[in-house]
Amino acid sequence: MYDYDLLVVGSANADLVIGVERRPAAGETVLGSDLVVHPGGKGANQAVAAARLSARTALLARVGDDAYGRLLLDTQREAGVDNAGVLVGGAPTGIALITVDPSGDNSIVVSPGANGRLTPQDVRDAAGLLRASRVVSTQLEIPLETVVEIVRNLPSGTRFVLNPSPPMPLPAEVLAACDPLIVNEHEARVIAGCELEGSPEDWATALLACGPRSVVVTLGERGALVATGASDDAPGVLTRVPSVKVDAVDTTGAGDAFTAALAWRLGTGATLPEAAAYAARVGAAAVTRPGAQESYPTAEEVAAL
Repeated sequence: MYDYDLLVVGSANADLVIGVERRPAAGETVLGSDLVVHPGGKGANQAVAAARLSARTALLARVGDDAYGRLLLDTQREAGVDNAGVLVGGAPTGIALITVDPSGDNSIVVSPGANGRLTPQDVRDAAGLLRASRVVSTQLEIPLETVVEIVRNLPSGTRFVLNPSPPMPLPAEVLAACDPLIVNEHEARVIAGCELEGSPEDWATALLACGPRSVVVTLGERGALVATGASDDAPGVLTRVPSVKVDAVDTTGAGDAFTAALAWRLGTGATLPEAAAYAARVGAAAVTRPGAQESYPTAEEVAAL
């Protein structure tokens, strides 16, 4: 019935990465390693992560007509992603400036470039891609009005997954479509519009009250929390998903690997807790290697973890 297990609509960036002994404070300069360029962007990352897991994946994005854009097109193609929906031109390719410390933690500044030119009209023009996709996943490194247009053009029966990063307040119609909304603690506070108190279960309950059909709160080394709202057929459920213990090398792009794996598994018929548990293993495998897309595991590597 569907040509694609997953359609990712989102950003495609070149990641410019420098290793540092410690990240600089305000007004401070530190020396780092040689510059390394990786293909990245939350949308492109998710598409590659899903394709590596053998999902039939397509990407709707925009890159510049430049060397970084060609790098991104090539890496998508090599990973097995259908990039016929990737538009070229309008602005330079987006850039992410990333510093990574010895613990694997990172700081990121993004120049959106062509990502900011992915428009609602581009979504309308890609109606055939949306109809051909079992699950649609997106983020907020593209304009919010474009995300709204995705929701308005979502075919009946197609599941919508949103990781609101970088976070911002969301319209009610976007929240109502999320199944799930995937957030970390910082993103949860922004979406809820207030300081969240109590346990992660309390945060998830507060987020469900904002309108999404389900919520996944990622908790780093503490795993994740899955929350589904009550319906006529079933009560709401809160489920803890444990983390997988590994030696982290670089956390860049691990959240994108988690989101892609979860979205794909939902499309295969897995329950939300089952999909989140699988996604936790994928994210754990990703942090054991440097880089974003280069770190993403195959399904066989995840099974062996």
